[in-house]
Amino acid sequence: MDNQRSVRISKYLAKHLRHEPERIGITLDAQGWVSVEELMTAAARHGFHFSRAELEAVVADNDKQRYAIEDGRIRASQGHSVRVDLDLPPAVPPAHLFHGTVARSVAAIREVGLRPMSRHAVHLSQDRETATRVGARRGKPVVLTVDAGAMHRAGHVFRVSANGVWLTSRVPPQFLRFPG
Repeated sequence: MDNQRSVRISKYLAKHLRHEPERIGITLDAQGWVSVEELMTAAARHGFHFSRAELEAVVADNDKQRYAIEDGRIRASQGHSVRVDLDLPPAVPPAHLFHGTVARSVAAIREVGLRPMSRHAVHLSQDRETATRVGARRGKPVVLTVDAGAMHRAGHVFRVSANGVWLTSRVPPQFLRFPG
C-alpha cells in the first residue's frame, strides 16, 4: 500500500473513530470501541472501501500509534470529540511535559491556561520534539513546558494513552513555562 492510500485510510479512521461515528452509521461503545467488521461494512456502504490487511497495516504502521485493534474491535487511542471513557487509569507523570501550539494562541493560554477545547482532555507530549511537530501542524510551533510534577502534587490527575500521549483535564497558567 502506498503512503497516500495509508494517509487517506488513517484520516478516515480519525474522522469516524474520534469525531463523527454517526456519519457512517457506527456506534462506539462506552470505551470507544467498534467491531472491525461493523466499521468496514459501514465504510464500504458509504463508498470508502479498504481491506482488512490495509486496515491492520495502517494501525500497525501509524507513526503515532493513533489506533488499537483488540479482539476484533478497533478504537482511536485518544483525541475524541465524541463522549468516550478510554478507561485509562491515573498515572504519575514525569516532572515535565510539553505542549505544542502556535504564537497566535499564546496570549489566551497565558491568561486561562490549556483547555481541552473540542476534545475531552488536554494532550501533552513527553518530549519537546513531538510537541514541536504537533504545533507545526498549524503554523510556526511554540513549545510550552508543563510543570506536570507540581500539577500532580497539587491534585491534578494525569492519564497516559496507549500511544504515549499524556492527558489531563486542563493546565492552569501557573504550571506553564513559556519560551523566551
